Amino acid sequence: MARRAYLGYRGDDAGTAFAGFFDPRMAPLPGHVVDALHHGPQADQVLPGFDCAAKLLDEGYQQTETGYGRQPDGGFVVSVRTDMPGVSPAMWDWWFGWHGSDTRRYKLWHPRAHASARWADGGGDGHYLGRTSLIEEYLGSSYARAAIRFVRPAELGLTGPRLAHSVAVCARLGSAELPVDIGWFVHHVRATPEGAEMRSRFWMGGQHIAVRRGNRLSDSLIRPVATRQLPDPRDLLVHCAQEMNHLAGFLAQLYARFSSTPEA
Repeated sequence: MARRAYLGYRGDDAGTAFAGFFDPRMAPLPGHVVDALHHGPQADQVLPGFDCAAKLLDEGYQQTETGYGRQPDGGFVVSVRTDMPGVSPAMWDWWFGWHGSDTRRYKLWHPRAHASARWADGGGDGHYLGRTSLIEEYLGSSYARAAIRFVRPAELGLTGPRLAHSVAVCARLGSAELPVDIGWFVHHVRATPEGAEMRSRFWMGGQHIAVRRGNRLSDSLIRPVATRQLPDPRDLLVHCAQEMNHLAGFLAQLYARFSSTPEA
C-alpha cells in the first residue's frame, strides 16, 4: 500500500512566511449546515441538476442550497452554501492558483484533513485553469488521492455578463491513481453586502463516471468498480463546509500579504 502523507505541520514546515496562518482549531459547523445534516438525504427532484449548472448565475437561491441526496442513476449531488464576511470573489480566484504548488499552503485550508497537494505539470504559482491538482486528503475517515482538472466555466455553461462580477471555479474530479473521472464540481463565489458567499455543487458518480480517453463501453465496464470508490455524500458535505468556512476566516489577511495585486 502506498504511504500516506502526514497531516499537520512537522519539522521545518513552520518556517515559511505563511505558517502563522496554520491553525488546527476549526470553528463549529454553521447552523444551516447542521440543519441539513439533521434533515438527511434529500429527494432527487429538489437537488440541483448538472444540466442546469448555469442557473448558479441566476439571482436568488435554489431549492437546496445546502444538502445532499442520491440520483436515480446511482450518483449523488452535494450542495453547500458558505457565508464569507470580509472576503471577495477575487480572493478565491487567487487562492486556487496559489495554494496548489505547496502542500504546506494546502494544509492551511483544512488542517485536520489535507495531507498533500502538487500540480501535475510540476509547475509553481500561477493560474489554475487548464491545470490538474493532485491532492491527498481525508473525507471523513476515508483517505483519497484525487486529480482535480480545472476547466473554464463555459464548459459547464457558466458564461455571459452575469459571471463578470463573480468567480466560478469549475473542475472535473477523478482518481490520481487510475485514468478514471468520477464527478464535477463548481464553487460559485458572488459578492454580498457583508463580503461574499460561496455556493458549491458536486455531481458525483452515475453518469459522471468515465474513463479518460475512453468510450461508452469502457465507461460502462468501469462504472461498478468506480462507484465503490466514491466518497460518502454526507462526508463530502461536512468536508466542504469545514474547509471553506475555515479558510474564509483568514483569507482576506492571507491575500493582502501574499497576493501581488491585493485589493484596496
